[in-house]
Amino acid sequence: MISQRKLIIGVIGASQPSSDGLLLAESVGGEIARRGAVLVCGGLGGVMEAAAKGAVEAGGDVVGLLPGPDKSAANPFVTIAIPTNMGHARNVIIAHTAEALIVVEGEYGTLSETAIGLKLGKPVFVLPGGQTVEGTVAAETPEQAVVMALERLKY
Repeated sequence: MISQRKLIIGVIGASQPSSDGLLLAESVGGEIARRGAVLVCGGLGGVMEAAAKGAVEAGGDVVGLLPGPDKSAANPFVTIAIPTNMGHARNVIIAHTAEALIVVEGEYGTLSETAIGLKLGKPVFVLPGGQTVEGTVAAETPEQAVVMALERLKY
C-alpha cells in the first residue's frame, strides 16, 4: 500500500514582520502547498497568517498550534486549529510536529523554535532577514527553501 501521509513543514517567524517578510511568508506557504506538503505554524498573525494564506490559496492545509485555549483565535486561513493552552511552550510542539522548519524574520519565539528544531535534528532553513544560528541553512528564495526541505526529507 502506498502511504498517504503528507510531509509537514513548519513556517516560523515574526508576529509583526516587515512587508518583505509578509511577501516571503505568503510565497513559502504557497510553495509548501503546491508541492503537496502540509504547513504547520503557530496559527496567529504576521508570518503565520501570511504563510497560511499562501498555502490555502494554493489549495493546501494549514495546522495552527495555538498558544491559548480557544480555536477562534486562529487566523482565518488555518484549516485545522489546535488550541494548546500552553503559551510559548507550544513552540516545542511546533518544532516536534514539523519535519523541517523555514524561518521568516522573527524574534525570540522564532529563535526558540529554531533552537528546538536543531536540537531535535530537524533541518532549519532561513530566508533573507531571518536569524541564522549555527546549524541552520540559508535559502535565498521561498522556492529554494521548500525544495531544499523536501530534498532533505527525501520527498
